[in-house]
Amino acid sequence: MKPASCLSKLRGLFKNVKYVNEPLQAYIVPSGDAHQSEYLADCDRRREFVSGFSGSAGTAIITEHQACLWTDGRYFLQALKEMDHNWTLMKEGVPSTPSQESWLSNNLPLGSRVGVDPTLISFSSWKPLQVALEAAGHSLVPVTTNLVDLLWDDKPPPPNNVVEPLTLKYTGKISKNKVEEVRTMMKEKKVSLLVITGLDEIAWLLNLRGSDITYNPVFFSYAMVSLSNVYLFIDESKITPSVKNHFIQEEIEVKMFPYEKILSVLKEQVSEQEGKIWISSDASYAIAATIPEKLRVCEVTPIALLKCIKNPTEIEGMINAHIKDAAALCCYFSWLEKEIPKGTVTEISGASKLEEFRKEQEDFVGLSFSTISSVGPNGAIIHYHPTVETDRALTTEELYLCDSGGQYKDGTTDVTRTIHFGTPSQHEKECFTRVFKGQFFLGTSIFPTKIKGNCLDTLARKFLWDIGLDYLHGTSHGIGSYLNVHEGPMMISWRLCPEDPGLQEGMFLSNEPGYYEDGKFGIRLENIVRVIRAATPHNFKDRGFLTFETITLVPIQTKMLEPSLLTEKEISYLNEYHSLCREKVGPLLKKQRHLDAYDWLFRETEPIG
Repeated sequence: MKPASCLSKLRGLFKNVKYVNEPLQAYIVPSGDAHQSEYLADCDRRREFVSGFSGSAGTAIITEHQACLWTDGRYFLQALKEMDHNWTLMKEGVPSTPSQESWLSNNLPLGSRVGVDPTLISFSSWKPLQVALEAAGHSLVPVTTNLVDLLWDDKPPPPNNVVEPLTLKYTGKISKNKVEEVRTMMKEKKVSLLVITGLDEIAWLLNLRGSDITYNPVFFSYAMVSLSNVYLFIDESKITPSVKNHFIQEEIEVKMFPYEKILSVLKEQVSEQEGKIWISSDASYAIAATIPEKLRVCEVTPIALLKCIKNPTEIEGMINAHIKDAAALCCYFSWLEKEIPKGTVTEISGASKLEEFRKEQEDFVGLSFSTISSVGPNGAIIHYHPTVETDRALTTEELYLCDSGGQYKDGTTDVTRTIHFGTPSQHEKECFTRVFKGQFFLGTSIFPTKIKGNCLDTLARKFLWDIGLDYLHGTSHGIGSYLNVHEGPMMISWRLCPEDPGLQEGMFLSNEPGYYEDGKFGIRLENIVRVIRAATPHNFKDRGFLTFETITLVPIQTKMLEPSLLTEKEISYLNEYHSLCREKVGPLLKKQRHLDAYDWLFRETEPIG
């Protein structure tokens, strides 16, 4: 269906009393699914269906005469390319762009009704939007029949893939112990029931993995933990005998219900609870609103807080996964160096070759996201992924930005390198060097325990800001252990993150400053870093100080650096880092008999003076 006809038919449903009690003047199409997932199953891509925009973040708002899409700086160029003239792009983060609630308040006739599917909007998003609309004389109303679904004739069916156990070898802790830790935190808050809607949280708690969402090893489900029971809401066809045996081995009894029974069982539980009920503010409004306000503890869940601090087994696994991943990338870049001059490699064929190298590695399961393989101007599209229509050849004339990652049973990876296979311009070198300096500055910083990531964001941007440059994305996200490549609740960004618990030992995050020139090139350097204890001569108020240890081990192209901009400390750091790349990755390449990649690794890690 063409976007124009889709919008016309959607607006026709605004007044259809079969689906709405009273006529609507606006309809919101959020980005996420019923679990507020970042990446979606095909059946949940409603915003993409109605707008054409395929990015992972964005909200569409359709009124009787306008259609607007809000998204952040990662997707400005992509959204403009994918949406037609019926849509207006609203650039989040740009000072002149109004918020969604402000725009709705000022652009609707008095007394307007704004509809949204209550299963697709988070409780944390619903409340401020409701308050702002009511203050302006409007109302926010739940529309239980999704209006987009009524138009989507060829909507894919929901995935129904089986669930697999993840053994103690990889998890480091059985489910029984995880549930005990959760219950301890529940008792501290005088909570008698925890409602879990985040798919990665359920997978982590029960030591299970799935494949319902591409790149994310999760499965559609809900869960509850009381002080005496564990409940799992899932299509039972997903549960194999191996999962039931797994529960026995994990010393946990799980009561199972159909996936769609979550609301009815929750209502029963509400009437039976003596204590309060804990639910994430990211849970859908439909589920959170089922819990009376006086009983509701609505904040980041204990599972999210436990999951983001990796245990010793997970730490070892993450480090090992990044060594394997580095070997695959060394093979790829070595291969590109030989093949690009032949003129036969494109963004798509290159990404496919990289996946082949990753498949050679032990415990590889799949990619952790769609590879961002981007050349020249495509590199300026921050979350670009090549299509048949946009595919460009890799050449010796343009910068190549490759952001990619893998899912291994022992860890999740995410790494970006920007490389020139010819001679970079002086301007490209200066921009690259300033990005590197920011990555170094953040990656070697020392900071107090539990400081919010927001306080560190400036460190990565300083050297770009010095000459009036910047980038329109966050500097850092958490990363899962064979789970979602983007994991909260901590982050490092210019955006405030109220749920950030503060940085703590054992967390893993990305360190990824960048710079992008529209229509020309993109530069990003991304490492995964582990939060470790720092050795400091003092310990103010016994607070404890932390720093980062880089676990990504892929060379940074030294010919892209402008030496005159580097300090002795930065040069020394880079030489030490490259020595570590040789030490950790070289033996694996030799063992796998990738001798060309081994030679490439040593050439690319020659010390600089």
